[in-house]
Parts: sequence; structure tokens; C-alpha cells
Amino acid sequence: MADRKIKAARNIAVTVLNQFDSTGNYVGPILDRLLAQAEEKQQATDIVFGCVRNRKAIDMVVTKLADCPIERILAEVLNVIRVGAYELIYSPATAEYAIVNEAVENAKGVAGKKQTAFVNAVLRQIARHIQNRQIPLSQANTQRTLPQTSSTGCEFDTDILPNPKDSPADFLSTAFSLPKWLISSWLDEYGAEFTRQICFASNRRPSIYIRPNTLKTTVQGLADSLCRGGIDLEIICDEEMIKVKSPRAVTELPGFAEGLFSIQDVGAVQPLRLLQPKPQWTILDLCAAPGTKTTQLAELTADKAKIIATDIDGERLKKVRENVARLGIKSVTVIEYEKLFENSKFSQFDAVLLDVPCSNTGVLAKRIEARYRIKPKAVKELAEIQGGLLKTAASMIKPQGKICYSTCSIQMRENSELIREFLQKNPEFELELERLTLPAAQGFDHDGGYAAIIAGK
Repeated sequence: MADRKIKAARNIAVTVLNQFDSTGNYVGPILDRLLAQAEEKQQATDIVFGCVRNRKAIDMVVTKLADCPIERILAEVLNVIRVGAYELIYSPATAEYAIVNEAVENAKGVAGKKQTAFVNAVLRQIARHIQNRQIPLSQANTQRTLPQTSSTGCEFDTDILPNPKDSPADFLSTAFSLPKWLISSWLDEYGAEFTRQICFASNRRPSIYIRPNTLKTTVQGLADSLCRGGIDLEIICDEEMIKVKSPRAVTELPGFAEGLFSIQDVGAVQPLRLLQPKPQWTILDLCAAPGTKTTQLAELTADKAKIIATDIDGERLKKVRENVARLGIKSVTVIEYEKLFENSKFSQFDAVLLDVPCSNTGVLAKRIEARYRIKPKAVKELAEIQGGLLKTAASMIKPQGKICYSTCSIQMRENSELIREFLQKNPEFELELERLTLPAAQGFDHDGGYAAIIAGK
């Protein structure tokens, strides 16, 4: 049964990757459509996300070790090879013969006999160059080893990576399939050790964390309910959250339909905890979709504050309404973005939550396509949008009101630099506090982001 599932998962993965390449759409929705009626959700998801996260490294291995530039491979067999190469390098528990044989079988379905032999030759050539499919990084030759986790890697019999001493940006960019310009910016801003940490975190398999809906349950109450449903978990006492260890679709977890929890990263809960919203406040969530922080606002204020949620993307506002309804929240009013500015009663708030659109550089493990789409120019353009939104938020708070500015970026241009520019131009405001969280792969792994609390004087 397990063998049939992994075979089906590979077939699904190749189909998803082909559609991803041809349409340029996000991987998640493509995967969700194909997995709607399938049993192989976890295996297919792991393969697809792993192939996309590590594409640059995989393509480099195919080019160098199989002496076959990616551009020369037919489109219909390229992702069959990528899936096979990914499993050889990053899935050491899966038998080599099964990976190669299944790739050959997959190739038969999309190409002729000649291409099937080609797939077999490429993957066997890669396999011949693998010296150790899993070795502690502390014992490995750095230039010959592609990291799998923060502690293990796949070691080859020849140098495949640039010398990290000569060019740390080239080395990290190739090893972690991340843009060189982005690595260079992190090296300048955070130094070598923190940049290495960010790289591992950006390529991790992210854990699932849930935030109990305190309007309906407690951390312990939810944990007990999940345990009764056969879910392996760990309570994070300091954060009052739960790490889910059992692989299962979120919507299938006990208590989801009843609104007992929301999915939220450990790092993402911090901005509103810094804000400390009060039940008597009137609060605007200006970029609310999909509503994760909107509902956190309601829970932190015991569902007694007056919360207005809006978003410029009217279609995504539907998700806010769905989450508010599922959690049984009464204090949130969802309105269209245009109507917010048409009604004068929505002009003065005690606080504005401004969770702005950003480059996503703190959440690359989850938003896996972002590494290939974000460019330096886009960061500058996003900073202009963020500055405009901050100006709008500033015009909508009462005297001594507060703005909670947050991003899931770790670029200074979108965070501390932007806030300081705003404060220089608007001396009637002051910075109460700010916090930068870098993503981490070890312990309670988490995403990165930034939060600043700005108050009117």
C-alpha cells in the first residue's frame, strides 16, 4: 500500500510541476486541485515543495554530474528527472533503486523509448556520484555536500559547490537555491552566521502550529481534544500555542470545523502581542485577508472591541468572513475597501493593524515560489506601497492612537529603514518598540518577520 501511494505521489508531483512551469501560477492551488480526491497528500506535497525549494541545486547537479544542461532536456521529461534527483539527494530513507525505476516508469508515460533510457542514464549517473546519501554536516566536505537539514546533508564524490571562503554568497545561493542578491543583502545586514541560519530556515519543512481560539477553549483543553483524536502534539507553554506533529490536512484536525483554533506561525503571533489591544478600543485591520490576525485581535480583546476588517483584494475578503464565522467571532465587521473611505464614521481609530504586502523573505519555507519571483526592484516598489499604507493608517488614528506595522519580510528596506523614514517625516509620531524575528530551523522552528508599534504623541 505504501509503495502504491509513493508511486501515485510521484505521478501527481510531476503533473503539478509541469503545470507550475507552464502557467506560472502558485504551486499550492495546483496541488490542492489534484489532491482533492487523492490519498497521497503528504507524500506529493513533500516532493513538490522540495523540488521547488531546491530547484537551483537540483538543476546544478543534473548539469554538472550528468553533463546535461537543463535547457537541452525536453520539457515533458525534465520534471521526471527533477523528482528523481530530489529524492536521491533529499530523501535518503527512500531506496535508490525504487527512485530510479519509478522515474523510468513515469518517463514511459510521457516520452518515447529513447527518452526513457535518457532518464535512466541521468539518474544513475547522479547516483554514482553520491558518496553518502546522509552524513552529518560536521563530518562532510563542505564543497561536496548539499544540506538536507540543519544537521545533515548529501555528500558527493566531487566538488559541486563554490568555495565558501572565496565567495560565501555564491556558495549559499547554490546550496540553498536562493537568489545571490538576497544572500548578499543578508550577509551585509546580519553577518555570516545569521545568514546561514536564515538559509536553513528558508529551506526547512515548516512545522504546523495552531493558535487556540481562547473564546471557546484553552491551550490544554484543545490539546486534550486533539490527543483524543489521535494527534501527536507538543504544547509551547511560553507562546500558548500547539505544535502539531501528526501529518494531516488542517481541515481534518479535530476541532477545526468547530472553530477551536487557527493555523498561525509562532513568529506571526508576536506583532499583536506587542500591540496589547484593549477591549474598549475601536480597531481597523487595513490589510486583513485572510483574517488570521483579524481573528487574533478579536481573541485578544475577548471579542469586545469594535474591529473593522478590510482589504483591497475584495475576493480575498471572503476568506476573512469565512474565518470570522468559523471561529464564532462577533466583534468583527468586514467591509469593502472602497466603502471604508466613503463613510466618515470609519475615520478615527484607537489602533490600526497594518500587516502590509511584502517580499515574503521571512517566510520562504512556506511561500516557496517567492525566491524565484522577488527582485531588488520589487523590494523598492513594495517599500513605496508600504510607505503609502503607513501614511493612510496615520491619517486614521485618534490622537495618541497606535499603529501596529508588521511584515513577513526580513529586509531592512521594508522594515526599520521604512519606519525611520516615516518618523522623520512625521514628528508627531514616535516609535514605542520594534522587533525583528529571523527565521529559525531548529527547536520550535519558525518564520521571520518584523513588527513596530508607532504611537501618536
